[in-house]
Amino acid sequence: MTVSALAQAMNKDFDHIVEALLHTSLDLDSLAPHSVLEENTIKEVVKLSGMKYKWAKLAVTRERENKDVQRRPPPDPASLVCRPPVVTIMGHVDHGKTTLLDSLRKSQLASMEAGGITQHIGAFLVQLPSGEKITFLDTPGHAAFSSMRARGALATDIVILVVAADDGVMNQTIESIQHAQKAKVPIIVAVNKCDKPQADPGRVKQELLSHDVVCEEFGGDVQAIHVSALKGDRLLELAEATVTLAEVMELKADPVGLVEGTIIESRTDKGKGSVTTAIVQRGTLKKGCVLVAGRTWAKVRFLFDENSSVVSGAGPGTAVEIVGWKELPSAGEEILEVESEQRAREVVDWRCHQEEQDKLKEEQAVIEARQREHQEGYRKERESLAHLSWRQRKSALYRANKQRMATRPSERQDDQQLSLPLVIKGDVDGSVETLLNILESYDCHAQCPLEIIHFGIGDVSENDVHLAQTFSGTIYGFNVGANKAIQQMASKQGVPMKLHRVIYKLIEELKVELGSKLPPEVTENVLGEASVLALFEVTLGKKKVLVAGCRVHKGQLDRKMSFRLLRGQETLWEGPLTTLKHHKEDVQTVKAGMECGLSVDSDIVLKPGDVVVCFEETETPQTISWDPGF
Repeated sequence: MTVSALAQAMNKDFDHIVEALLHTSLDLDSLAPHSVLEENTIKEVVKLSGMKYKWAKLAVTRERENKDVQRRPPPDPASLVCRPPVVTIMGHVDHGKTTLLDSLRKSQLASMEAGGITQHIGAFLVQLPSGEKITFLDTPGHAAFSSMRARGALATDIVILVVAADDGVMNQTIESIQHAQKAKVPIIVAVNKCDKPQADPGRVKQELLSHDVVCEEFGGDVQAIHVSALKGDRLLELAEATVTLAEVMELKADPVGLVEGTIIESRTDKGKGSVTTAIVQRGTLKKGCVLVAGRTWAKVRFLFDENSSVVSGAGPGTAVEIVGWKELPSAGEEILEVESEQRAREVVDWRCHQEEQDKLKEEQAVIEARQREHQEGYRKERESLAHLSWRQRKSALYRANKQRMATRPSERQDDQQLSLPLVIKGDVDGSVETLLNILESYDCHAQCPLEIIHFGIGDVSENDVHLAQTFSGTIYGFNVGANKAIQQMASKQGVPMKLHRVIYKLIEELKVELGSKLPPEVTENVLGEASVLALFEVTLGKKKVLVAGCRVHKGQLDRKMSFRLLRGQETLWEGPLTTLKHHKEDVQTVKAGMECGLSVDSDIVLKPGDVVVCFEETETPQTISWDPGF
């Protein structure tokens, strides 16, 4: 083996091999990269380099068999039957989406939502007087819930876009249109609040034109229905328009065979455990079915409808709550039925293995990138010394490394560094996902680093409190609770716990806490200035004190405040006064136009013409500059 081949195998350079052979009998001056080394010499170099050698055998890597489950092939058209359309109600916050759905299903959901705004995806089956069934999804309109709206658009057949006639097209209206267009889903426009005096449906349709939503009266194919969700006006016409569009689309599905579906929302329930809301897309879901979603599986124990009533089965196009998951799957995951529990475990094991392998590849890529960066710097440094002999190179590198070590900053971190560790808890998977998406937009790490140490679904637990205490963090909960024992534990351990039911209030309090971590801004307010006219020596007991005779020409001097001595543009001294006198009497303040004598507790020598400035410093709390977008 040559020297260069050994260096390449060890990921070292030529000089390293030479240095390892420094105390051997070899003639190092005659050693060249193409020189051949004996086996004993190679073993010695490897050993001195802190490495081990062994005789290697060529190993054949065996690839693990793919045990994943896939969707079934397209069904026979003859076996398809009509199914209810899945309709998503989307639009801007407070434009009446939930009220519209309330009127359709004669419920009072809007009054139950915290703050009067929808903060979850709701799935409901509505049966019209004519007998047709429609599965409705109600998505949040608040700016924070973009991911939920996108998920609703992907799982739907038709989008009903609710726009308030008195408000027009707003930010989340535009975003909802973009989600629907990206998912290639047809839109029906419901112009709501038409009963208000200031309603202008024509303006709404004009504004929609600029976003490629062309209503029928302008020559397009988008139906626009004028409704009043609060009074129930023309809601039947909206439902009939939805059914008509569904008939044109010929929505059919295969009701037999293995089940396929999509998870709309997931949450933990105290009595039921892990619960998911899902839309069945193929097959008929029944009790006892074995399902796989993401990296978890379930044997269905119970099925519930939107009224928490037990149902025996759920066919295509139906929304249903599924109980029986081993772990809580993520919202948006695909549900696939498998033949047995053993097959479900195989699928989950394979998916976990694949995820682990992907993670290892990502980590390996980062390590290799850093190694290449280090090797590139090392190579450039050696190239600059290539004209020297190896002894001269070693001497030059020693001097350079000695200087680098002397000037290297301390690796110890400041324990007082500002940061805010967070524990995030939400009632459902979509809520946690929304909070994490909002926190991903945090761009003020230079002001105060924000670190998420844990997130999860369900009420605040003992483990959450322990984690927050360990990292000196804060617990933020959205639509979750904490029992009395947990609250007492958090209070005893000094762990702040902020629980909210409205998401923008949670973010507002988080911004306030981030601002409280920042050091206050110190502002200086100049109260007065005086010029030094002459210097005197005054005897106080056995000590002689230098007193400056001054005239105040601006504002006033206040002995309680801070003072600064200026000579030209240079600041010579800052601090408090020792004495402030007027006609041999100690005074608290001296106003403009008056003369005074003052002395400072410093070795600084005052001169006539110097300026004495009186100022006060006020501290103003800083606010974080992060803008979450709402």
